[in-house]
Amino acid sequence: MCLAIPMKVMEIEGEIAVAEVDGVVRRARLDLLPEVEVGDYILVHAGLAIARVDARAAEETLTILRQLAHEVQ
Repeated sequence: MCLAIPMKVMEIEGEIAVAEVDGVVRRARLDLLPEVEVGDYILVHAGLAIARVDARAAEETLTILRQLAHEVQ
């Protein structure tokens, strides 16, 4: 099973987004999403931005993932 995580784009360096979620910062390739801008939310899987999502959907997904992570602990 694969999981893509919604992350907020903090900066863009060429074709690389620097994205953050809950204090975790990762770099993600933007080859599939050249229209992404700083402040957008993207779904990141294996270092690749695979979709842009609206902020509300991203926050709803992150809330669910946080709840699941808390239950597993």
